[in-house]
Amino acid sequence: MSEKTIGILGGMGPEATIDLYYRIIKATPACKDQDHIKTIIYSNPKIPDRTKAILREGRSPLPELLSTASAIKRAGADFIIIPCNTAHYFINDLRKKIDIPIIHMINLTSTFLTDKYPFLKRIGLLATDGTIQTGIYHESFRNKDIKIILPSEDKQKLVMSAIYDHIKLGKLESGKSILNSVSNDLIKLGGEILITGCTEISLVLKNGDLTMPVLDPLQILAEYAVDVALQKIPFNLIN
Repeated sequence: MSEKTIGILGGMGPEATIDLYYRIIKATPACKDQDHIKTIIYSNPKIPDRTKAILREGRSPLPELLSTASAIKRAGADFIIIPCNTAHYFINDLRKKIDIPIIHMINLTSTFLTDKYPFLKRIGLLATDGTIQTGIYHESFRNKDIKIILPSEDKQKLVMSAIYDHIKLGKLESGKSILNSVSNDLIKLGGEILITGCTEISLVLKNGDLTMPVLDPLQILAEYAVDVALQKIPFNLIN
């Protein structure tokens, strides 16, 4: 069977885009260059801020998302993945306007978690204000008998500062320190596992950093995309 070509709709942010591609490379069973998967990457950092759009403080990213996805399709991708949690708020509208499968990272993560950890009841979530306000993770875990624990209002401000004032500016260590502190508060509130619900957070928080497991949607997405591209799983199972 022929391989599928992966399309990465990136730029949100650029470093998360690089990180996703690196994870794809590492997840691919390759002994030589030719064993790797054809991947089309369009890193478009001009896509408007997703959180600002959701909070009605900025313009919609949908036109730029559509333009970027269309370019990826024309370039020959068979399916698209998006290394940005908050952008998945717009995925249904994007799917309606373009005829190429787009994997839903949030739904993929909830399916993975409930399959691998069937007895979990309380999940800590670190994410942007936009992702939290849209409830896209809450919706994905609806009817799964799982409670999502969020930071307090004051702690959420620290999360946003870690993302925008530190990690996006390349200050990874200081950003990680802030997020570690907030994560420990979620543990005290009963969190059994942490979801890094922002790709900037995925850059700095890793499994083993906390006393609870860290579940990284970006890693789940990378491994799933490789399996789809290599046709190890049916193509029609894309979320």
